[in-house]
Amino acid sequence: MPQKYQRPTSHNVNDKRIERVRVAQETLSILQAGHYINSQGKRIDIAAAMQRTQQLTRLYTPDEQLRLPLAQAAATTVEVVNETTLAGAQRLYNTQQFQKIGVLNFASAKHPGGGFLGGSQAQEESLARSSTLYASLQQCPAYYAHHQHVERSLLYSDHVIYSPQCVVFRHDDGQLLDTPYTVDFITSAAPNRGSMARNEPKSLGNINAVLAQRIAHFLEVAAEQGCDALVLGAWGCGVFGNDPEYIAALFAAYLGDNGRYAHAFQHISFSIPANATMLVNLRAFELAFT
Repeated sequence: MPQKYQRPTSHNVNDKRIERVRVAQETLSILQAGHYINSQGKRIDIAAAMQRTQQLTRLYTPDEQLRLPLAQAAATTVEVVNETTLAGAQRLYNTQQFQKIGVLNFASAKHPGGGFLGGSQAQEESLARSSTLYASLQQCPAYYAHHQHVERSLLYSDHVIYSPQCVVFRHDDGQLLDTPYTVDFITSAAPNRGSMARNEPKSLGNINAVLAQRIAHFLEVAAEQGCDALVLGAWGCGVFGNDPEYIAALFAAYLGDNGRYAHAFQHISFSIPANATMLVNLRAFELAFT
């Protein structure tokens, strides 16, 4: 007989946040040291790889003209999977079928890594705790300064940070990997529809056009960088409150048979965990791609 769902107590929630803060601090120590010790007692060095990532990290501006490569595939295979972003990234990496895997980071526009240092738990925070992404994002202060001081609207902007060959060294549960792997992260902030409805409702009329343009922009960045596989998801559909059916429809329009990017990538995985708050997101993407 299935167990009845029990709402987490404030004590349990606080314990989990405290543990996430501990893991985040350990991650900072690993980034500073350039290595960690795995469960077998082996030293895993990541310093050289992290330095390359930092040197090659690139900030794309909204008006940048991108040079798209020739079509990579006769058709793009698309799957919608009940899994986290990290699980999807590791799964595709383990197939050894792809040369360059791009992973979309559902970004905070104002703070690198979002609230991961304070123990917050969302997609970006998980990526920042688990990889060298945070070290890469810190190479682009202009991205965060723009959203803090120039682009004040909660629509944010089409700026994209591309972080190549980031080392992923943790599981979702925070455990260190015995063998790390590398993926490229693509950082883009979705408009914050929920906050806009409360604080700048007059801008809501622009949000659909902005979403369409922004998705196109980060897909073009991924294509220009030569990604042959992408790990995407229900971008902007969590705390930012965007409509998952609309977001899924935009992705389907761009990546479907007659879409602008129908042949730009070999494989796309929409990795969406089906917990209580995300089930509606998973269903929306399943409907859009079946």
